[in-house]
Amino acid sequence: MTSQQPFPADDFSIYYVLADCTDHYDTSPVKAADENQPHFQGVTGLRNLGNTCYMNAILQCLCSISPLTEYFLSGKYITALQKNCSEVATAFAYVMTDMWLGDADCVSPEIFRSALGSLYPAFTKKTQQDAQEFLIYVLNELHESLKKYCRRRSCEKTSISRCCRKVTANEFSIITQLFEGQLSYSIMCLKCENCTYKNEVFTILSLPIPSEYECHLQDCLQCFFQQDTLTWNNQIHCSFCETKQETAVRASISKAPKIMIFHLKRFDILGITKRKLRTDIHYPLTNLDLTPYICPIFRKHPKYNLCAVVNHFGDLDGGHYTAFCKNSVSQAWFSFDDTRVSEIPDTSVQTATAYLLFYSCQPFSIPIQKCKS
Repeated sequence: MTSQQPFPADDFSIYYVLADCTDHYDTSPVKAADENQPHFQGVTGLRNLGNTCYMNAILQCLCSISPLTEYFLSGKYITALQKNCSEVATAFAYVMTDMWLGDADCVSPEIFRSALGSLYPAFTKKTQQDAQEFLIYVLNELHESLKKYCRRRSCEKTSISRCCRKVTANEFSIITQLFEGQLSYSIMCLKCENCTYKNEVFTILSLPIPSEYECHLQDCLQCFFQQDTLTWNNQIHCSFCETKQETAVRASISKAPKIMIFHLKRFDILGITKRKLRTDIHYPLTNLDLTPYICPIFRKHPKYNLCAVVNHFGDLDGGHYTAFCKNSVSQAWFSFDDTRVSEIPDTSVQTATAYLLFYSCQPFSIPIQKCKS
């Protein structure tokens, strides 16, 4: 039976961590932690099951996000499980428990791969997959397993600009509370200047890379949020002109998520031509300012701090994923490469191989786990 009580509005005063992955099949046995070496909670390697570095990286990312970790370790997820689709969330909880409460240096994520692979067989094959696409599938399935329904009355005042109004959702979960944001698009007909608005939810923002050699994350953001003019075959039907017209479209963030995930669009495919952009993108570890892109009345948390990075090495048809994550227990950065885990200095977090960036809008503490009886 699912609980009828909604989640607390902002009960997320916690931190998160991320991790790495590799592109080879790791057949080494799972080793117990060295008693002479410190073993921090959440700093556990994952075995490669055959080109599953993409999965290991994403699992490390999610398992090190402390609000999500606490939700599973405390057992809160059990009351929200949907009867017909609980396998993925339950398997995720098992892996998270092994990574946070176990005493091994590395664990196997086979149970999670099997659960997700029963829905998406491509993930059971020993072929390389895209980490960003895998993350989308995982977040969607966790949401489906844990979603609740509610009736929400709109509390927006009539004085609020239409372009900043939020979509009233009747479905929510720990996933939407942490990762879901909303974009608002202003769409103006360039002939009659009539302006309409469209809202769209997101969990990941895919950012274009405006340079082939070097740029800053703010350059990517400015490119994403700049005004676009739709012409020729891209024209939009104007209800006032009653025909298709050239249109100016601009996006802004009308709801900023607690955890902002940026996907850097390094893979460029034009027809049969494929290439990877190896641009060195400079991104801040602290105080990423999103103020210029957030609707003014919703600028509650305009500045974000980096908590995890997924790196990609190689080309489009192959390669290898690793990750850097900030541990909520030690507050140190760690590099995760499948079973290999090592602490790294802050200066090593900035790399030209970054593919996914995880930012948090507020600091978090160590996740609270369920007391053992």
